[in-house]
Amino acid sequence: MPQFLSEEWLEQAKAIRAEYEGQGGNPPHEMKMNLVITDVPVEVSDVPIDAHMDTTSGDVKMDLGHTEEPHLTVTLEYDTAKAILVEGNPQAGMQAFMAGKIKVQGDMTKLMAMQSAAPDPVAVEIASRIKEITD
Repeated sequence: MPQFLSEEWLEQAKAIRAEYEGQGGNPPHEMKMNLVITDVPVEVSDVPIDAHMDTTSGDVKMDLGHTEEPHLTVTLEYDTAKAILVEGNPQAGMQAFMAGKIKVQGDMTKLMAMQSAAPDPVAVEIASRIKEITD
């Protein structure tokens, strides 16, 4: 299985998301978020990874690189990003935030609103499939 955020993982995760494009409900809030993921294992990348998530189209789009004019930028460690984005563990995110391991610049209310919303059944299925392919 590919490691989280490796090129192979990104390709497989994008393919899974593409299978479901337009099938789920709209994300609960529109948000453009840049991510800076630090402490990445060297077998994945030897530098921090810049990524983004954008829900403004009605689907959740995630990719490498930063988007222009984000609502917020979140800097966090690789293990925390994996716990939140792959394992669906919001507690890991809260604990890391309280410990000062997550830095948020911009409109934090967008992030809080996204985390408090009930997930769409299609989003739950996508997350489950992505978790299955992740080492």
